[in-house]
Formats: sequence, structure tokens, C-alpha cells
Amino acid sequence: MNFQQLRIVRETVRRGFNLTAVGNALFTSQSGVSKHIKDLEDEIGLELFVRRGKRLLGLTEPGKEVVVMVERMLLDAANIKRLAEQYASTDAGQLTVATTHTQARYSLPPVVTTFKRAFPKVHLRLHQGSPAEIVQMLLDGEADIGVATEAIAAVPELISFPYYSWRHSVIVPVGHPLVEVNPLTLADLVDYPIITYHEGFTGRSRVDGVFADAGLAPEIVLSALDADVIKTYVELGLGVGIIASMAFDSERDNQLVHLSSKGLFPENTTSIAVRRGHYLRGFAYRFMELCSPELTEERVVNSLIVDGSST
Repeated sequence: MNFQQLRIVRETVRRGFNLTAVGNALFTSQSGVSKHIKDLEDEIGLELFVRRGKRLLGLTEPGKEVVVMVERMLLDAANIKRLAEQYASTDAGQLTVATTHTQARYSLPPVVTTFKRAFPKVHLRLHQGSPAEIVQMLLDGEADIGVATEAIAAVPELISFPYYSWRHSVIVPVGHPLVEVNPLTLADLVDYPIITYHEGFTGRSRVDGVFADAGLAPEIVLSALDADVIKTYVELGLGVGIIASMAFDSERDNQLVHLSSKGLFPENTTSIAVRRGHYLRGFAYRFMELCSPELTEERVVNSLIVDGSST
């Protein structure tokens, strides 16, 4: 049994049992993948995969249990490497933070600036993606920290902490009729085309839920991944924008008007998450503490205790 065999087993599950895709991901041939799997099965005396001819269709019952152990073994192997790096150099290395565009653009810049001043030798890799992609990166060990509003707090393999709370805001071009409407209501908004976030991003489900609960059906004419795009098309007069409140800057966005939308939309909470069992370097804890002073290393470590042992 060797680590290459374990990586192949894990990757086979991740790639939907497509051995060609596994070979491409691990820079080997399909025949090499098949041989590694067969050698491992012969060594342990178990068939791990359900087969139809040469095709793999899924995991056998013992295969399902083995995959859990494989994931844990590979995670521990990666943790050993991170531990060695920590003791070799406490202030150098790489930290990967997976987050959405909104967080990278509007909430994290002060944190990143302070962090880079404190740890100039750390390569900080900000990966922007959807909440689902952030979760997968954390589960796969490709990211150390995840920051998002959706998805991450509901995954049992992750431990999440509140980062900050925020609400949605309404923006319109200068001179728009809604500027004179006070108080603003949801009924007022549905009289105009709406531009807001894609489904699954930056609290979009909460926005949809508010209108649905009120029995209203807004005409969403354009959706985007980030507030900058939304603001651009609102400036062009294509619709009324609904964006995260922190995305509006009165000096920078001087062609737009921020309308008071108090009471229209519920509060959202952006979370910080890490994978249970994932070893974090000292500077990763410092990054989280810069996000929220309550997230001390002691608190995070205590929350990451799994089965009585600390990560």
C-alpha cells in the first residue's frame, strides 16, 4: 500500500469513477490507474469498486468504509507536512483563502493589508469562487480558510464562525423616480426592473424569499456575480440594483443614489470556515483573528477538536 494508490482511490471517487479523468488529474495513464487500484485490492483482499466489465460504477460497501479511511490518511499526511513547515519557518509559507468576489473586494482588503504587513513572507492566495466551490476547496484540502455567506455553515465536515452581519441595499441612478419615495416599499421596487446577484451568491435567496413572502414577483432583468457589475448596469439605467450594503461607496459611486431600505431585507451573516482535522499554520489563525478579534487561536483550536483529539 502506498500514497499513490490512496490518492487514486480518492480521486476516482471525486471524478465520478472516470479513470481517464483520474489519470489526467494525477498525471498518469488510465492503465496505470487501473493497475494501482487492482494492486491495492489484491493486497488488502477486498473489492473496493462495483464493476461492469472494465468500467467502475461505484463503491462496494467495504469500499465506502475504506474511502473514509483514505481521506483521513491523506489529510493526516498533509497535516504532517504543514506541521513540519510550521516548525521550519513560522512566518513564511502559503495561505489559501477561498472566498466570493464580494468578500474579496469589500470586506477583506483591510484584513489582507494588515496581514501582509505582519507576514510579508507568506504568499496569500485569494481564490474567488462560488459558495459551492469554496466548500469543495475546503473539503479537498485546497483551501485553508473559506469566507462566504452561503453554504459553508451547513456542511458538517466544516466548522464555521460568524464573521460579520450585513443587509442588502437598494441603489438607483441619480434622478431616478424612487429617490423621492419615502418610505420605500417592496411594492415600489417591483414597479421597476431589478438587477441583483446570481442565485446562490451574496444572500440572493434571502432577497427572493422576501418578495415571495410578500406575494410579489419582481422582474429580474440581469443578475451578476459581483456588485461592481450590478452597479455598472444600474448606472446605465437598465434597472434598480439590490446589492450588499458594504458594496456601496458614496464617493466612488457618485452616479448612484443609495436608498434607505430599512426593514425591507433581513440580516445576513458571513461566516469563516475551516475543515475539521485540517492542520492550520500559526499565521492562518492570525488571519482569522484579524477578521474577528473573537476568533483567537485558542477558540478555533478548541472548536476543531475531533473525537477527543485536537488538530
